[in-house]
Amino acid sequence: MSDMERRVVITGCGVVSPVGIGKAPFWESLIAGRSGIGKITLFDASRFDAQIAGEVKDFLPPSFVHPKNARRTPRFILYALKATEEAIQESAFDVSGTDPYRAGVIIGSGIGCLDIVEEECQVYREKGPSRITPFLIPLMITNEAAGNVAIQFGFKGINFCTVTACASGAHAIGEGYLAVKYDRADIMICGGTEASITHMGIGGFCAAKTLCSNHNDEPTRASRPFDKDRSGFVMSEGAGILILEELEHAKKRGAPIYAEIVGYGATCDAYHITAPNPDGDSAAHAMKLAMKEAKEVAQKDIYINAHGTSTQLNDAMETRAIKKALGEYAKYAHINSTKSIIGHTLGAAGAIECVTCCLTLKHKVIHPTINYETPDPDCDLDYTPNIAREMDVKLILSNSLGFGGHNATLCLKEYK
Repeated sequence: MSDMERRVVITGCGVVSPVGIGKAPFWESLIAGRSGIGKITLFDASRFDAQIAGEVKDFLPPSFVHPKNARRTPRFILYALKATEEAIQESAFDVSGTDPYRAGVIIGSGIGCLDIVEEECQVYREKGPSRITPFLIPLMITNEAAGNVAIQFGFKGINFCTVTACASGAHAIGEGYLAVKYDRADIMICGGTEASITHMGIGGFCAAKTLCSNHNDEPTRASRPFDKDRSGFVMSEGAGILILEELEHAKKRGAPIYAEIVGYGATCDAYHITAPNPDGDSAAHAMKLAMKEAKEVAQKDIYINAHGTSTQLNDAMETRAIKKALGEYAKYAHINSTKSIIGHTLGAAGAIECVTCCLTLKHKVIHPTINYETPDPDCDLDYTPNIAREMDVKLILSNSLGFGGHNATLCLKEYK
């Protein structure tokens, strides 16, 4: 390790999800294999092929957001603020104790706010351009989650938004890790947020034939990664936020430490706007890059939080990628898909799954991949089917693979 490279640890986590707001209910549901998928209630979805989703239930905005402001703030921003509030409280970080220009925010979102676009398009059609809200642009653009978090908590350093579809949250964490590692920041708020269960969100993915539409009457069985009878992903909403911090900075203030980030790999398939390259080479290369940076080699008992979307193309490709990345050790890997339980939160997925990895290291339990009923010859690894597994997890790979061929892998280790 050169003098310019610093160790990066995770000192706080926050989550908003379809199975719970806050880490305790979230983790309890994961270990129990309790699905958060149900009928869509945010609007009348009876005309859509897919009528189910992972909605966030019983959500209350953060206490510091005035009710009037909360009513006009998009859900994806409120989710990010809520998850950040939990992460900051747990990390016990006060920006007044450090240089605010050494504290930054990177929060990804695949789509941002569709609600306001839909609403204001209707206003335009019915009342004309003069009645469009002046808040349209700041409400709809994806970078406003990162901007609002920085405004609220006073972080004046690096600040931007990653937009790489389903890899957005993982890329945000990876870029935040590099910022701390190479001394551009001492602490970073990183993660992803998404709230796209809207008419156009569901309609667009239905038109693309990517959503599961044959389990509308039994929604908890719809998301079934790696199962032979998988038929599409289930759209969900939520946010995952992590506090990344330079090790000595964290130790000096007595911060709790969940894990150490030791590697980050990012590649592109350069193949197709939506479909992954079936050979899995680029996804495998991202895993190899993450392990190389971590100075780790393929080994038994590695845990992989898979992208695992429950689509025919992704799950078979990711299985091939894992085999290419780990070689003979792939058959020993402990793999699961958080999406089997909470659905696919798009740009938030990689971040929520990184929170899952932190909790796995803390509790030494791997949550199950639920709805795994019929083995698929193309998906023949150990996906932790249906029952949680106790294991002394020490090394983790977390995969995120997005439309456009964007691949990101994070490598986490138990902190010592």
